[in-house]
Amino acid sequence: MQFAKLHTNATYNLAGSGMMSYPLAELPVRLEDLEINGTDSYGYNPLNARLARLNGVPTDCVVAAAGTSMANHLAMAATIEPGDEVLVERPTYELLISVAQYLGAGVRYFERPMEDGFRIDPAEVQRQMTPRTRLIAITNLHNPSGALVDESTLRALGDIAKHANAFVLVDEVYLEALYERRPRPALHLGERFLVTSSLTKAWGLSGLRCGWVLAAPELAERMWHIHDLYGVNAAHPAERLSVIALDNLDRVTARANQVMEANRSALDAFLASRNDIEYVFPEFGTLIFLKPRFGRVEELYRLLMDKYDTRVAPGSYFEMPDGFRVGIGGDPEMTREGLTRLGQALDEFAKT
Repeated sequence: MQFAKLHTNATYNLAGSGMMSYPLAELPVRLEDLEINGTDSYGYNPLNARLARLNGVPTDCVVAAAGTSMANHLAMAATIEPGDEVLVERPTYELLISVAQYLGAGVRYFERPMEDGFRIDPAEVQRQMTPRTRLIAITNLHNPSGALVDESTLRALGDIAKHANAFVLVDEVYLEALYERRPRPALHLGERFLVTSSLTKAWGLSGLRCGWVLAAPELAERMWHIHDLYGVNAAHPAERLSVIALDNLDRVTARANQVMEANRSALDAFLASRNDIEYVFPEFGTLIFLKPRFGRVEELYRLLMDKYDTRVAPGSYFEMPDGFRVGIGGDPEMTREGLTRLGQALDEFAKT
């Protein structure tokens, strides 16, 4: 997170993982639609109702949160105790590890090998379970590779968790980028699942901080009470703006699809021009993980920044230091030029 906040200020930023920002001017917002203060309760009822409708769940299964990061924090805080273990995929999103450790849990890993398409092998998950495992944590779409986890694999993880008296946390924030083809949230597979997401990555609405957890009602109530320790209530103008955004999600999605069509075309052209990188092509989403064949990735980062004014996300932040993540949700012109500059840097680096 410190890298994202402090070191992604290049002109050509391929380190970002979400959709480019959606402008307020393109939402039908009137000043009279907003208010500073709302009801002092557990969530804003109109927002809870829309999140429930978006995900096809009852409102008592919804916990609103300040983005997916806080949603993940609440989900873990409600299901683990100090001394428990969290079993996390590798490569992984670093904040999943940090939150588990902050809450006093031990962290174990199961591998999602690149050579196997970053697939989850339930048998490997089962092998890594211990009597202390209380939570299995994954991302879907996978961060950093963009790989999709299918429903049969999710069901297998749910069975493993059920027999171990554990839960499965599925961070689905990138799954939203399937838009009209998005599968139902994993909570529909059973009460052993907790799902987190937000309007940030797929729709470019990060500033609203509209995130959520989907969980069984008892767990959801526990999370609302835990949230009292952190923020008490959300910023009410943001809640109202989130309702407007959700009511107009079709127009936000249409613009996102246009961006992705242009950027995936640029990515296809870039990949077709290279024989010096390994990758697993993701069918959906805003992410791809690239692994140079020549190694010395840290030197490539410096060359990219110092000469080509371009950033990618180092693989070391995902427990996979021999590669890097590229985001393709940015402005199409910037993304196309950033990929061109990445190619130029790879060409230059190969000669050294």
